[in-house]
Amino acid sequence: MAPVLHRPGPSARAPAGVRPFAPTPSSGLKCGVTPRQRSVLIVAILSSFVAFLDGSIINVALPAIAREFGGDLALQQWVVDGYLLSLGALILVAGSLSDTYGRVRVLRVGLIWFGITSLACAVAPLGTLLVVARILQGVAAALLVPSSLALITSTFSGAAQGKAIGAWTGWTGIAGIAGPVLGGVLVDTIGWRFVFGINVLPILVTLVVLARIDEPARTGPAPRIDLAGAGLAVLGLGAPVFALIEQGRLGWGSPVVFGPLIIGVLALAGFFWWEARAPQPMMPLALFRVRNFWVGNIATVGIYSALSLGFFIFSVYLQQVGGFSATAAGVTGVPATLMLLLFATLFGTLAGRYGPRRFMTIGPIVAGVGFLLLLAAVPPIVVWLQVVPAIVVIGLGLAITVAPLTAAVLGSIRAEQAGIGSAINNAVSRVAGLIAVALAGTIIGERLDVAGFQRVMVVVAVLMFAGGIASWLGIRTPATDSPELEHPEKLL
Repeated sequence: MAPVLHRPGPSARAPAGVRPFAPTPSSGLKCGVTPRQRSVLIVAILSSFVAFLDGSIINVALPAIAREFGGDLALQQWVVDGYLLSLGALILVAGSLSDTYGRVRVLRVGLIWFGITSLACAVAPLGTLLVVARILQGVAAALLVPSSLALITSTFSGAAQGKAIGAWTGWTGIAGIAGPVLGGVLVDTIGWRFVFGINVLPILVTLVVLARIDEPARTGPAPRIDLAGAGLAVLGLGAPVFALIEQGRLGWGSPVVFGPLIIGVLALAGFFWWEARAPQPMMPLALFRVRNFWVGNIATVGIYSALSLGFFIFSVYLQQVGGFSATAAGVTGVPATLMLLLFATLFGTLAGRYGPRRFMTIGPIVAGVGFLLLLAAVPPIVVWLQVVPAIVVIGLGLAITVAPLTAAVLGSIRAEQAGIGSAINNAVSRVAGLIAVALAGTIIGERLDVAGFQRVMVVVAVLMFAGGIASWLGIRTPATDSPELEHPEKLL
């Protein structure tokens, strides 16, 4: 899953108020930087890289995990959603922890905890314990992403900040898309447990580099942590997700299903009620008065729920129904990675020139068409005819979409609110994926077969189209270079 960005400083502004970032991994590494800035960039990239890699690498390992533990689709859903649940629910409060206790300290704790929980996943003797370890691993990931971005924005400024964020975006985006390739090789050669064990090496390297970075002195009072909001968010997300996954096994009439569902919905309503009244909310609802911010997040829901559900089911389908090895299933995603690397810079630049609206409209529609092309992937699957063209089209759609979407959402708010804006958009994308994966069993039916796979691809395409339509109807290109929040009444 491609990450979202902070907005750079004013000197990095693009025409028409749009601030594009080309997600090329080399873009931020060519500028002249101090040794401390270079260390910060390395730490930020590696910290987020392991978090995004772990979120995507797992898909190709799911069939092997299910074979060893004797689990069904529900176990595979929980292995994915356990991680997304704690990551999505806690990423906002993790941003507050970073502001309160310091970016370096929170990153260090997050890295150590991520390493410990990765090893716990690698040695888990039972499926239930693996899910618990994944939930705890998601907690660590929530600490890594906002702290790494905040460290960049507090260290770089102006054009250098934009280039550093571009480097961060490129490498983490590659982690999210290329992870299945590495995961497939590991599963087929030395086993699925090494999908988690491999995290230890980059974590150790990151901790060594992090030791060279001093914590910047605080310039203002530390914000209070919204513990009530965090608790309501966890309950409001966790309980419904539990119900959505387990209803396939127990049915909607079971109290084990409808009880948590009702509790979760009430908790989620309580979360929004509290955030509207809390003195220092972890999700300031006032940001949603900005048109491009709230419309962009609606588009994010459609686009990232489609990506999470589509690639989750596609990886499992290729192995369990198509008879592919884990490596072969992972390699099928390479064309999407190549399309992103080749064209994301171009479309980011064009969005800066012409505004994000048309690209946020066309991109998801192109990606949706790509998922519809996968309807032809019926066994015996001919990769070059039935898979590669579709994945190329999906990758092109993503290249058209990602940078303009980020620029539209985060380019619409004030610079001092870019941190929380990024955290909110990150949380929205993770929660969208979380719920989509939880609904997989409902869409597929009793077992994953060709018909169930095709139903999922149609749903994924519809979600993509919805993201594009929402962008066309709602996104506006600001007439001036001023952030929208300074004049929200013009775009409401």
